[in-house]
Amino acid sequence: MIKVLIVEDSPVIQELLFYILSSDHEIHVIGIANNGEEALEKVRLKKPDVITMDMHMPKLDGLKATRKIMETYPTPIIIVNSTLATEEVHNTFEIMEAGALAVLPRPAGIGHPDFQTTSTELINTIKLMSEVKVVRRWPRHTKKDQETVPDLKKAISSTRPVINKGMYRVVAIGASTGGPIVLQKILSMVGKDFPLPILIVQHIAAGFLQGFVEWLSQTSDLPIHIAAHREAVTPGNVYVAPDGYHMGVDDSCRIFLSKEEPENNLRPSVSYLFRSVNNAYGSNVIGILLTGMGTDGAKELKLVKDNGGLTIVQDEESSVVHGMAGKAIKLDAAGYVLPPEKIAVVLRILTGNYNTKNNEL
Repeated sequence: MIKVLIVEDSPVIQELLFYILSSDHEIHVIGIANNGEEALEKVRLKKPDVITMDMHMPKLDGLKATRKIMETYPTPIIIVNSTLATEEVHNTFEIMEAGALAVLPRPAGIGHPDFQTTSTELINTIKLMSEVKVVRRWPRHTKKDQETVPDLKKAISSTRPVINKGMYRVVAIGASTGGPIVLQKILSMVGKDFPLPILIVQHIAAGFLQGFVEWLSQTSDLPIHIAAHREAVTPGNVYVAPDGYHMGVDDSCRIFLSKEEPENNLRPSVSYLFRSVNNAYGSNVIGILLTGMGTDGAKELKLVKDNGGLTIVQDEESSVVHGMAGKAIKLDAAGYVLPPEKIAVVLRILTGNYNTKNNEL
């Protein structure tokens, strides 16, 4: 039985979430907290397996409550957001920085055409997150928390892949659950002079993409865009697949967006992106598959590897969910299995900004 604590100040939403979660025999709602302060006390006393967290509450809001919970009683936290306004969506990613694992829009009300779909998504996410082992986050003012960028000299010591500088023309990245924080780390570390275009498919709930891109842009020196149809793929730019569209690249190095059928029940699909760049760029591809549930992109990453491209998969220890990456490893699609900071190091090597002989930037 999965023990869930609902943290929400609206009585109406409390009832809706309780109704949805109680409908599943594997979930037991052990309590409801009206604000962040109550949440801290109930976490201490009841020790839930998963917490659903509202953002805006009296006394202690979702961000501060998440920080305190992760500093004291680390627990998987899912943000259930009530609004998709850009500013509010941006705030949800700050909460993910604080330790929350996933963000979902609030489920539709009973009688709404999307009620069943959104309810099922919440239930499935809770079940998935209940299996994640979270670790204690340190207070923001401590030295431990301030060391957000790893020591690249140490990171490279065991990361010396045989790569052909200058031969690669594009980086394609796929990510799902847990991906936003990993993408933030990688994009913040590669540097402003990174010479290749980066194409990203991040599975994310509809409506959160614009805030996600703006949040990424705050910590990266690279221009980050939501991809547009027929847009030229330009070195040093990052393109993120838009909601509801597959993203690919044609022979003239222009992005194309497609409403073709979902692949692996997803659109955009990582599989679609990897297959497209493999066809367009041949062996000049760097394919990267990060944390996420399911198998999207795993078989197509093997195509990239077999075609001579460089393939990198996130390691299990640093992944929130090792589904996509784990499947790629089983298929022998991974040229290298690395944590996020070492993935960034490999990409830095390709820019010529990292002296591998002297271990100096």
